[in-house]
Amino acid sequence: MSVFVSEILNLHRGQGQDIYWRDHIKCPSEDEYCKMVIDKTGGLFRLAVGLMQAFATTNKKTDFIPLVNSLAMYFQIRDDLINLADEEYMKSKSFCEDLTEGKFSFPIIHCVQKDTSDTKLISILKQRTEDVDIKRYAQGLLRDAGSLRYTREKCKSLKKEIIGHVASLGGNEPLLKLVEILDIQVEGIDKSVLPSTPVNQQVSQLGKASAGHGQIDST
Repeated sequence: MSVFVSEILNLHRGQGQDIYWRDHIKCPSEDEYCKMVIDKTGGLFRLAVGLMQAFATTNKKTDFIPLVNSLAMYFQIRDDLINLADEEYMKSKSFCEDLTEGKFSFPIIHCVQKDTSDTKLISILKQRTEDVDIKRYAQGLLRDAGSLRYTREKCKSLKKEIIGHVASLGGNEPLLKLVEILDIQVEGIDKSVLPSTPVNQQVSQLGKASAGHGQIDST
């Protein structure tokens, strides 16, 4: 019962922070975001492992928390990257859905924090736009700021952490195969994370697309 109550509280705390940042247009730091992920996504993962350990006959005292937290971080940040960079994924969902939701995901946070005086991306998040042209422009901002590439490198780092944790716990081939399958999608988006058309050219290309959808602050 204590595991259930503790992790449900963590989950709701993390979810509440995520919603607060979105609704108040408040960009968190990378560290704040990672802590939120550990609470929200990690809470679900730790809850599942904790409940299994409560009824287990072996490994009841084994500390799986470092592995579970790294898995939670990998799953969430990978999802953030795929949402904004994987064209195949977008065919089954709306284009760059996180932008329409006004969500501060990992690559968006990196882009905003890289130059806090540049408010173009924040302005787009405020619009909650469904306009594909505006969202492609925002995707270009993320590419040119190196935010998509940075996020992919973070996924690679987390994958290495997971492999290390699994090895220290004695190995788990099915789990490693699952991580490799998930990583295929991350490795397959090379073109999406590379710098695209210079931003100043994209502004002129956007042209009439932004009309009627609110102004993009070019500060």
